[in-house]
Amino acid sequence: MSGDVVSRVKANPKFAELIAKRNKYSWTLAILMLVIYYGFILLVAFDKQFLAIKIGATITLAFPIGLGVILSAIIITGLYVLRANNVYDPMTRAIVEDAR
Repeated sequence: MSGDVVSRVKANPKFAELIAKRNKYSWTLAILMLVIYYGFILLVAFDKQFLAIKIGATITLAFPIGLGVILSAIIITGLYVLRANNVYDPMTRAIVEDAR
């Protein structure tokens, strides 16, 4: 893109709206993931007895909770990709078209 187009994109109020929406959603998902991850780490650090509870013959409660942490990361990533594809990409295309 030429410098002129870039300056018109940055001056567009829709661009500021896009940045604000994207940042708010990104931070919300990041904080959610940090709460999930550090919640698990705090369980490991301070409540090992809880995680040691047996489920069935050989599996402890730590396994499904750890699996839940991993799956939550995948789900959160998928949520962001869905939002990016359905909301942010169309907004970006409209902003670039306005600048041309």
